[in-house]
Amino acid sequence: MKLITAIVKPFKLDDVREALSEIGVSGVTVTEVKGFGRQKGHTELYRGAEYVVDFLPKSKVEIAISDDLVDQAVEAITKAANTEKIGDGKIFVCNLEQVIRIRTGETGEEAL
Repeated sequence: MKLITAIVKPFKLDDVREALSEIGVSGVTVTEVKGFGRQKGHTELYRGAEYVVDFLPKSKVEIAISDDLVDQAVEAITKAANTEKIGDGKIFVCNLEQVIRIRTGETGEEAL
């Protein structure tokens, strides 16, 4: 089992969700986050004063998935989130040692 964490631009979130649904991913957790990488933020003008916005809004998508769907999920996220511009995001894939469904007590891949 793997945990896929993808940081994407907020306006691409629906595209990513639809792409994951098409390959059979049923559970997704989304968090609104802020961060920066190579984009380094930008400056904005508010009431005549210029200020720097260091952290840009992003969406963090987390998916617990079986090993056989990992490559398909990564490809689906990559295609759906790509704008060919800096700041498209990153995908992290980590091993999951244990998953437990609280309601039923199921463990492992049955809990996914």
